[in-house]
Amino acid sequence: MAVMIESLIGILLFTVLIVSLTLKNPLTSVGDYPPAIREKCMELGLIEKREQRFTRADILRKGIALLAFVFIFAVVLKQFNGADTFWKGFRDSYLIWLIIDWYDALVLDCIWFCHSKKVRIPGTENMEEYKDYRFHIRQSCIGMLLGLPACLAVGVITAIL
Repeated sequence: MAVMIESLIGILLFTVLIVSLTLKNPLTSVGDYPPAIREKCMELGLIEKREQRFTRADILRKGIALLAFVFIFAVVLKQFNGADTFWKGFRDSYLIWLIIDWYDALVLDCIWFCHSKKVRIPGTENMEEYKDYRFHIRQSCIGMLLGLPACLAVGVITAIL
C-alpha cells in the first residue's frame, strides 16, 4: 500500500513539474520531443543547431534530478516502507520508477502530448510527428533501463542506512 501512495505522490509531483515547464515554454523540453520536431526547430532557428539530443544543461539538470531521486527514495523507503535490505530498497524504488515511467508514457505522452495543441511549438504545429506513439513507447523502454542503475543505487543506500 505504501508503494502505491508513494507512486501517486511521485506521479503528482512529476506531472506538476513536467506540465508546468512544458506549458510555460515547450522549447525547454525540446530534447524530449520526437527527432523531426527537434530538427524543424533547428531549421526555424528556435534552438541552436546541435548534434546531441540534449545540451549539457539538460544532462546536468536530469543528472541532479536522478541523484535527488536516489537519495530521497532511499530515505523514504527506509522510513516509511521499512526497507532495510538492498532487495527491498531496489524492488520498491524500481516498482515506483516503473509506475511513474508508464504513467509518463501513456498519460502525459500518448494522451496529453500527442493531442494537446498547447505543447506545440510555433512553426511545427501541423507536424504528424506530434502523434508518434511509437517514439514515446520506445522512450519509456529506455526509461525503464535507465531506472535500473538508479534503483540499484537506492538499494545500496537503503542497505547502508
